Formats: sequence, structure tokens, C-alpha cells
Amino acid sequence: MPHPTDATTAVVDHPRPKKSTAAIRVIDLFAGAGGLTAGFHKASARFQTVRAVEMDLAAAASYEATFDPEHTGVVYAGSIQDWLAEEDVPPVDLIVGGPPCQGFSTLGKQNEEDERNTLWRHYMATIVKAQPKYFVVENVAAFAKSPQYRLFKAETQPGGLLEDYDFQVEVLNAADYGAPQARKRAVIIGHRRSLPFPGFPDPTHVGKHRDVQSAFAGVPSRVTQIDPPSGISTEFAGKTFPGPYSPRELHLTRTYTDVSLERIAAIPKDGNRFSLAQNRPDLLPACWVKHTTGSGDVMGRLHEDKPSVTIRTEFFKPEKGRYLHPTENRAITHYEAAVLQGFPETHRFVGSKVAIARQIGNAVPIPLGEAIARKLEALL
Repeated sequence: MPHPTDATTAVVDHPRPKKSTAAIRVIDLFAGAGGLTAGFHKASARFQTVRAVEMDLAAAASYEATFDPEHTGVVYAGSIQDWLAEEDVPPVDLIVGGPPCQGFSTLGKQNEEDERNTLWRHYMATIVKAQPKYFVVENVAAFAKSPQYRLFKAETQPGGLLEDYDFQVEVLNAADYGAPQARKRAVIIGHRRSLPFPGFPDPTHVGKHRDVQSAFAGVPSRVTQIDPPSGISTEFAGKTFPGPYSPRELHLTRTYTDVSLERIAAIPKDGNRFSLAQNRPDLLPACWVKHTTGSGDVMGRLHEDKPSVTIRTEFFKPEKGRYLHPTENRAITHYEAAVLQGFPETHRFVGSKVAIARQIGNAVPIPLGEAIARKLEALL
């Protein structure tokens, strides 16, 4: 047997370093019902939220019911301004969050003076205080070209509040990462200058997007229940809310008028409001008689063989977009919307039907959050 110092001795195969199991401390700002946290938790159990800040009380209650059922005090139910004024910001490895984006939205009238457009400054103040290794900001795609984005970027220059950090932005489509929904979001990934930029997650589903039909497999198409289970309530922040409910308990329809049902029934597969003009002009609302242009998604049926359109906060109203079920004469349910967002059955929602719809529509699709998290975990 060769002596260990013999030149012919084989190279010793040292064991590979084990993947870290250390907790990654996270602050979740503008946390909503926890869509971004859900994606990060799906990616790895290492991500540990130490503070989640959300001013919508029903959404904050949903976050607590899902991620802090023992009520250990993870959730701060209030504005980020109040939180920064009242509490010491804990040091963390990572900050995530999506400041409200209505002021940037391409839907409706844009308003650069909307006070919601300045909330990124409070996000920035949190970075200064928490000194994370990395941070993630998500917003509507229009944010990447806004004056506010340029101001945010300017703070990373010498003398700026974030001079020790840098960041990059990309517009990512959730459908490219496995969500059965076409939803484009501006994603900022920031890092300390002393640490490497992780890059953006590589798309995994380009050319093989998940479609609505596959997402709805196993979801009963016939729905008769209108209200969620009764007798369930949650005490949170001194108020009482309905819930918590599982996504499946939110497979609920609406009470439609007879004329609404006739209109929906007249819209064929893949059709929209223009189908009424062809099939049943007598059912056209007065405001549509001369309105022969505009969005083709209004009163539209979801395409079975494609990802859904972006799920927004009023998906239960067919007049707001392409939110009719592909085959049933109704809008999609809260459960179906949650499925298209990628929420797992373990998630819990608190609040009225309208409040929960807002939570679902405002969330980051879970597959997109998961892809971002996996990219970051390797460096944390």
C-alpha cells in the first residue's frame, strides 16, 4: 500500500461543505396577506420573518393567521411611518416588500403626486436602519421608468443614503416562472457593495407556460355557495374579522341578475363583450352600444390554453376584465383566483369577501417569489 506521501497517492476526496441551515432573518414591508413571504417559505425554511409591517388590518390578520398562528408578535399592524417612529428596526439579512403601486399603475389616471409614490422612501429608511445584506422591491412594471425609481437609484451614489448599496431592476413575468398567470412586475434586487449581485432568476417556463386548464384541474367547476362558512371569526388589533378561511373555503360565487346571466351565457369560449354585439345586441348596456373600441378583456372568458390575465383586486367583477370562467356562466371565484396566484391550501385569509379579494389581487404570485428566493438563498 503506498505511503500517504507517495506521489502516486490518489487525491483525497474531501467531503463537500454542507448547505447552510442557518436562519435568514427577513423584514417584510407592505406585507399584505403574505404572498411574497409564501414564495420565500416555499423556497426554503431558512427564511425567517422577524417583522412584517402591514397597515390593512384584515391583510395583517391574514398574515398572522398563516405565518404566526401562535401570535408571537411578528406582525406590526399599522403604517410603515408609525412603525419606524415607534420601534427600533432589528438588524436582518434581507428586506422584501412591495410599496403600494396605484400611483404608477397604467390602469386609469396616473398621478405622480400620489402620496403612495413616496412610500419607497420609508422602505429606504428601513434599509438604512436594518443594514441588510440584500433587499428586494417589487412593483408594477411602470415603476422601472418612473421619476421615483430614478430618485431611488440616485441614493446609491456617493453621498446618498444608500451609498453602501447598489441595485438593478428587471421586469419579470410571473408566467415565465411557473405561475398560471401573465403578470409583469418590476423587481429590484439590491445588495451591499461589498457583496456580489446575485442576478435575477432564470426563467423556467418560457415556451411552456402553465395554462388555466391545468391550474383548475381538480377545482369543481360548479359553484353554488355564495358566503364563506359562518361562525368563524378572528380577533385582531382590537377588532373582529370573519375567518380565517382556507382557499378552498372561498370557492364562492355571486348573486347575478337575470340580465347579467343572459349576457354571460351569450359570451362563447374565448369571447368578450364584443361577442354580445354579434350574438345578442339586445343585451348590450346603453353605454356599450356606441362603444365599439377599447379593451377586449372586459366581460371576457379566460383562455383555457393560456395563462390567465393579471389577477387584480376586483376579479369577481366580469366588467373589470377577462375574469369569466372559461366554461361556466360566472366570474372566477376567490379560490380560483388564489390558485392562479399560486397560494397553497395552507394559506389562511381573514376578512370580508371584498377584503380578501383585495389581498389576493395585490399579492406577488408565489412562483415568482419562490424563484427570487432561491436565487438569493445561495448567497445568504
